[in-house]
Amino acid sequence: MLKLGNFIQGKWVEGDGEGQLLYNAINGDPIAAATTKGLDFDSILKYARNVGNPLLRKMTFQERGRMLRALALYLLERKEKFYAISAQSGATRIDSWIDIEGGIGNLFSNASLRRKLPDEPFVLDGDPIALSKQNTFMGHHILVPKEGVAVHINAYNFPVWGMLEKIAVNLLSGVPAIVKPATVTSYLTEAVVKEIIASGILPDGALQLICGSAGDILNYVSSQDVITFTGSAETGLKLKSHPNILKENVPFNMEADSLNCIVLGDDVNPGDAEWDIFIKEVKKEMTVKAGQKCTAVRRVFVPENKIEDLWKSIASELDKTVIGNPSNEKVRMGSLAGNDQRNEVRNQVQKLLAGSELIYGSLDSVNVVDADANIGAFLSPLLLLNKKPFECEVSHNIEAFGPVSTIMPYKNTAEAIELSKKGKGSLCSSIVTNNPSIAREYVLGAASHHGRILVLNNECAKESTGHGSPLPLLVHGGPGRAGGGEEMGGLRGIKHYLQRTAIQGSPSMITAISNVYQPYAKGNVGDIHPFKKYFEELNIGDQLVTEKRLITSEDISRFADLSGDHFYAHMINTDFNETMFEEQVAHGYFIMSAAAGLFVDSYDKNPVLLNYGIDELRFTKPVYAGASLYIRFTCKEKIAQELKEINPEMSMPKGSDIPKGIVKWLVEMFDDTDEMVGIATILTMVQMKHKL
Repeated sequence: MLKLGNFIQGKWVEGDGEGQLLYNAINGDPIAAATTKGLDFDSILKYARNVGNPLLRKMTFQERGRMLRALALYLLERKEKFYAISAQSGATRIDSWIDIEGGIGNLFSNASLRRKLPDEPFVLDGDPIALSKQNTFMGHHILVPKEGVAVHINAYNFPVWGMLEKIAVNLLSGVPAIVKPATVTSYLTEAVVKEIIASGILPDGALQLICGSAGDILNYVSSQDVITFTGSAETGLKLKSHPNILKENVPFNMEADSLNCIVLGDDVNPGDAEWDIFIKEVKKEMTVKAGQKCTAVRRVFVPENKIEDLWKSIASELDKTVIGNPSNEKVRMGSLAGNDQRNEVRNQVQKLLAGSELIYGSLDSVNVVDADANIGAFLSPLLLLNKKPFECEVSHNIEAFGPVSTIMPYKNTAEAIELSKKGKGSLCSSIVTNNPSIAREYVLGAASHHGRILVLNNECAKESTGHGSPLPLLVHGGPGRAGGGEEMGGLRGIKHYLQRTAIQGSPSMITAISNVYQPYAKGNVGDIHPFKKYFEELNIGDQLVTEKRLITSEDISRFADLSGDHFYAHMINTDFNETMFEEQVAHGYFIMSAAAGLFVDSYDKNPVLLNYGIDELRFTKPVYAGASLYIRFTCKEKIAQELKEINPEMSMPKGSDIPKGIVKWLVEMFDDTDEMVGIATILTMVQMKHKL
């Protein structure tokens, strides 16, 4: 029997012994065996820390982001190979699309985050903090990659997405990964990792794979490592309580299966667009991946006077679902991942039936297409009804991890909120309503017990990603039973793999450490105007202190006429009694415009291509006619930009092929008393001499 490989310490290795047999979920044929017996997990962890970690830490966020993008493009070209293998797990094309292309999409999304991060191996966190009156002492926070490894222990339901959504974040952060997929579907994870390794895109030690038992790996993790776990709450608790994890204080991020819910708003009636949206959403959540999703809807809350109409409508839609071999184009729901999973679902449903009745489907039989229902791991969608959800709480405590949902009645929105909380913490919840008051009441009431809430109506339904779809730029996780963890979340996600450290010192010293100019640091005043320098020639701290400009009443009045801003404070004939101002005051935007006139090198062409925007503009003191204005203009931060890929079939904006970067400038505006009247950060696009 073919054995799955373990990619460890830079090579593919088979474990000892026969291993665990893995089967085709459709026809029961054996696929391969998986084993990690004989592997030295201590050495595997040390290889990641000693080889992979230093190589990733040396790379900047920009380089890591480009690496993820290259990997995403590489895997996308080979997706059909993964689809063919995925079908063996009982997944339809749509199921596999979520897993495969959804996972690759995570790589793309995290790669795009590089545009919000510096061209450095680290990043500053938050704003600078002044710690002294004379501005010679300050503090800041810096985030640097941990010097350990991310150990990902994943669930069986998404063997590709589960890996890629996690490694995308740790690789962008500069930390290597060891991936341990659930054994039953690890043959698909192995196929993807083989392609990743063959690409040569990742540095040595950045990714290792173990197919089979995690063995004694937890005995060797340390405080610089991070463990993520997706699976049952029971298993997660056992792992999280491991003595070495407690002793070493190892960060442990858990995403446990939860009893997620969907609520039909009391304003929704048969015939409404939202009624049909609700039915479609419940059907989808029961049948996509055969209900094997940690975010799937397990509890369906419906106004008590609409419950019969609702469940009959859902049953009618479920009747249209063709179940069977995913290779048949008519099939819309495949099998569970294996017979062990089907047996587990049946056992859990029997527990649910202690307080509910089965109103749709059968535990024992199901009609299938192009398959044998007895050999394959097929199961009918099962819809249950719990008429007394406040008295019979089994529906809030037991999860059947398959195509199973329970409908329950409620009297008002307050009851729906209370029922949602009986799940004791969930990954996600949805409410279908077109009433803003109901939506507000539900979200504010239920948010404390849910990681994500979708408010669904006809306005957003066509473009909504749906109840259970985790999105890379939003946090994925939930409190309580859901594990208390948090994954993805855009820039929030990378912070799980970075150490935040408070640094203190003089502004000049913090500038030197961070390569970001800090207020009151020493500037580099030279003979060459900063706008005459190419991107590579600019240094952080390059500074220009301008001449002064007299602000006159005529200037203010002309700007009012030119801009159309005739706010009373800018008018010379205003009675200023009982106002905040003493006399006619200059427009803030005039002051900013006048500042630009002072610091811009106006007439000759130079490497500055365009003004890209203004951040953090503040006006700190009124400027009256007769004041003189001068500017301190300092190079604050530089972010290189890679060239856009030119598609010969598409017209590209002029300048797309010019090598360039974004330069942030600190603009400090002072009056003739040397008091600051305004401060801003402006962004310019500056040409490079050479390509990256």
